[in-house]
Amino acid sequence: MDDLPLGFAMSLAQHPDSMAYFARLTKPEQQSILEQLHQIQSKEEMRAFVESLPNRP
Repeated sequence: MDDLPLGFAMSLAQHPDSMAYFARLTKPEQQSILEQLHQIQSKEEMRAFVESLPNRP
């Protein structure tokens, strides 16, 4: 999980369930998540996005 955007990494660190979910993903799945980050424009959006990760199908 090197080279993660700082805001994303910090938010993951505050949400262990989301961090565990992200760590279990394949590299292409992780890349898909990282591409979605470009649409996030605030700390609140980042927090909500990271909190939603473990609830994905």
